Amino acid sequence: MAIDIIIIFIILILGFKFPLLIKFNKKNYNQLKWLWLYHLLFGFIYYYYVSAQGGSDSLKYWDEAKDLTGDMALQLLFEKHGTSIMYVLNYIPSNLMNLSFFTGTILYCFIGYMGFVYFYKIAFDLIPYNYKMGPIYLFPSIFYLPNLHFWSSAIGKDTLLFFCVGLFAYSLMKLDKRIIHVLFSLLLAYLVRPHIALFLLLSFSMAYLMNNKIASYKRIILFGLMLAGGVVMLPSVLEYTKIEELSVQSYESFSETKVKNLSRAHTGSSVDVSSYPLPLKIFTFLYRPTFIDIQSVTALLAAIENFLLLILSIIVLCRKPIKTFKAAPLIIKGLVFFLMIGTVAFSMSLGNLGIMLRMRNMFLPGMLIFILWSMSCHYIKKNRLNLK
Repeated sequence: MAIDIIIIFIILILGFKFPLLIKFNKKNYNQLKWLWLYHLLFGFIYYYYVSAQGGSDSLKYWDEAKDLTGDMALQLLFEKHGTSIMYVLNYIPSNLMNLSFFTGTILYCFIGYMGFVYFYKIAFDLIPYNYKMGPIYLFPSIFYLPNLHFWSSAIGKDTLLFFCVGLFAYSLMKLDKRIIHVLFSLLLAYLVRPHIALFLLLSFSMAYLMNNKIASYKRIILFGLMLAGGVVMLPSVLEYTKIEELSVQSYESFSETKVKNLSRAHTGSSVDVSSYPLPLKIFTFLYRPTFIDIQSVTALLAAIENFLLLILSIIVLCRKPIKTFKAAPLIIKGLVFFLMIGTVAFSMSLGNLGIMLRMRNMFLPGMLIFILWSMSCHYIKKNRLNLK
């Protein structure tokens, strides 16, 4: 119990001090302190939600790590991906340090918060004008969406991947100084979900190839390196997803099986998307549950959040999104490609609204940052401002 109190105290201090490592000004540092407290609130909510509900993946990841031996942990580390890796990652805090599930939740809450800080820094550095809707500035207000915090404060893969995507994109802003960070984020994503690491490499290699501000030979070299990394990962991705070969037929078969399994396993919020056309599948992944899907208080909150995202998305789509995308910085292009690839892939393989919300979380910052970019560009053009 004593070590739990000490670790929680250290994590709380780290949450307040971490933004100082990223070099923010005083105003933004103060905003990030409030964001840390807000994020912690959702960590507490998630803990009590899981404790009351029971049987969640988070509890399993933490409790089953207590039963591992050192040899078993090493074997899983070098032989497995996905769920088994969660047991390995939790082996030290859960098993060796014997920390409580609550302390583990606070630890993962901090990991998710680091992801927020990285996304915040990307938006702050790359968005030239902070658009105002009525009395509210979009930035950083748009980073206070409840589900964004709820699913990035849990002991689980989604929190780790949210952190990985943020660190990967942030590190690419100064690749020459942060190559170790890039490799670490890719390795962690690869261990947790190999296909997410593949999506990251594919997305940002496409962004580099499109970036005219980088010399052609550098673009080709970076594209080639990222593509080579993707090729190396591909066999593990196919094995992890249980796809026998890389073909449209194999993926469609995998998607249909996945949808049926998820629909059976989670009947409360299951959606039969197998007969949906692709645009409707994409809409379901990005913007449902809607108000017609409400079955609980949490679904109502999600519906309100999705309605806001839908309104903002419609505004962006009405303002020459392709031209705006072409003008975007490399990092924003990469995040949008990541959003597009992930949305198409998961919209075809998920059949449960709750799981869609959770899986969408790592892709959502790309949408939010592009919304900020689009609104900023529109305002600058409309008012003929010349901002860097």
